[in-house]
Amino acid sequence: MILKGGLPSRRLYLLEGAPGSGKTTLALQFLREGVRRGERALYITLSETSEELAAVAASHGWDSSEFDVFEFSSAAEVFGNGRDQSILHPWEMELGETTRLIQEEVERVKPKRVVFDSLSEMRLLAQDPLRYRRQVLALKQFFSGRDTTVILVDDMTGNQDGRDAHLHSLCHGVITLERMTLDFGAARRRMQVQKLRGVDFTAGYHDFTIRTGGLQIYPRLIAASHHSEFAGDTTASGIAELDNLLGGGPLRGTSTLLTGPAGSGKTTIALQYLFAACERGEPCTVYEFDERIGTLLTRSRAFNLDLVPHIANGNLLVEQIDPAEISPGEFATRVRHEVERRGVKMIVIDSLNGYMAAMPQEQHLVLQMHELLSYLSQRGVVTFLINPQNGLVGTMATNLSISYVADSVVLLRFFEAEGRVRKAISVLKNRGGVHEDTIRELRIDSGGVRIGEPLSQFRGILTGTPEYMGARDPLMEDRNSET
Repeated sequence: MILKGGLPSRRLYLLEGAPGSGKTTLALQFLREGVRRGERALYITLSETSEELAAVAASHGWDSSEFDVFEFSSAAEVFGNGRDQSILHPWEMELGETTRLIQEEVERVKPKRVVFDSLSEMRLLAQDPLRYRRQVLALKQFFSGRDTTVILVDDMTGNQDGRDAHLHSLCHGVITLERMTLDFGAARRRMQVQKLRGVDFTAGYHDFTIRTGGLQIYPRLIAASHHSEFAGDTTASGIAELDNLLGGGPLRGTSTLLTGPAGSGKTTIALQYLFAACERGEPCTVYEFDERIGTLLTRSRAFNLDLVPHIANGNLLVEQIDPAEISPGEFATRVRHEVERRGVKMIVIDSLNGYMAAMPQEQHLVLQMHELLSYLSQRGVVTFLINPQNGLVGTMATNLSISYVADSVVLLRFFEAEGRVRKAISVLKNRGGVHEDTIRELRIDSGGVRIGEPLSQFRGILTGTPEYMGARDPLMEDRNSET
């Protein structure tokens, strides 16, 4: 997807990255794909032994004997009677002799694909930048005109700044792998295609992981390229008073931000819409960053929203996400799979604080979330975002400025009336159309969600500590106390 079909053949490419970034694994995948297509492949290694290469391959369930390996190491003499062996002293022989032996091996094997690992060893042999560049240019000229695609591997340890501009100019394409160590959690890896002549590739950074079986790359999401036709009708929750707050319910292809303090009912409101969608037979997905799945299911059942049957019949997927182990690119790819493979109509992300923990750079997080919501909008998916605010009472704030991204914003608050702590719900904005500007009481009990009559005479509902100063009549009581 990133390369729009793959690397053009019969060209010279540079694969660069710091040690541990995944260069060897990607190079092996490149050769194995050639073998799968019936092509002869050759791995030329100056930096690793054949045993080390075999161990890397075996860790992914591969067999390095599928392709030829030409090894330079200290395991044998450079010159002697065994002239046909492929084990040499790279630091004791002239660079020109090394290059000549490589050319002889290529002539013997006649490979379609070649990996040269690594250029840093050639720099050491050359001991002079000009001589090194001449040898790289000689390699390029040697492979020019041959039916061979070559990847040069560079661990970026030979230059002070880690980049070799001259080398970039010599190669047909440049792919860079990066490994970032965070303060907590697994290391993050990302890649970018810096240049690729004649190909309209997807630029920018793309997250990837190294797992058994090779690199798993998650292409950067571009929402504009994923539009599909859908009917923009409203989505009902099954509770008329709740839907009336949003002018009939959220429209298909819109996102709703539910914000408020912990315990105010944000997740339950989202689950009410989710349950109604499942009852209609619509596939739905919940991404749970904060709460355990078991706790979520127990709580929803207590509020008359039993999700277990819908999980059993495949309508609902509840996926636990560990923010310390997932990158935003991988998360976006998971969302795409749900939408494009399962045909998901509704997604709940609980919560944005957990999602933010998966990406420390907040400004990039908002951009990533904006692109993800744009993609879901293009596909007609209804999205609910849970955004907890800091504090329970008094002035509250969020550490994430995400409200401008959402199409609708629903605000929940605690308020005081007649010596009881109650909950209030109101809609601050709705791009999808009209919405109520009233403040209503919200009650959640064993019978489910209830929305009361509009309330007036509030003081401090949006800021500070909300307090209801009006009459008692509009306030709701427990179901078992009603007559």
